[in-house]
Amino acid sequence: MLKRNYFDETSMPEHTDILSDAEREALAVINQSAPVAARPLVLVVDDNAVNREALILYLKSRGIDAVGADGAEEARLYLHYQKRIGLMITDLRMQPESGLDLIRTIRASERAALSIIVVSGDTDVEEAVDVMHLGVVDFLLKPVDLGKLLELVRKELKMG
Repeated sequence: MLKRNYFDETSMPEHTDILSDAEREALAVINQSAPVAARPLVLVVDDNAVNREALILYLKSRGIDAVGADGAEEARLYLHYQKRIGLMITDLRMQPESGLDLIRTIRASERAALSIIVVSGDTDVEEAVDVMHLGVVDFLLKPVDLGKLLELVRKELKMG
């Protein structure tokens, strides 16, 4: 997406008469080619399609761009190719690779600093401690408090 009118001549009417034709042409090129910073994207990882799609729809309804992956392998592909991803929300209990294994892989990769929120309905204390030691933002139990999740997402994406 390109941002138009990076420099809007109408907002500086007192200066429009001092521009040469060449300067006006150069300004038009700048206006057409100035990129808009892409909004961050949330990656939702869950092997349960209903849960994954419901969370994506909820985030989108709140103005947050989101995409989904059905497991660790697809999540790694998204993270490799989609640099807009600024936050990942993942389930722990997935097959064939767990969310815990996915987080470990990410922490050992070029995306190690990625913000991660874990959502799980079934875990033990040892697993929860392991996850928190991997530097996740938070660990939320299902059923998820959507207000709390939305607050965390907005904070991590610096959306105010």
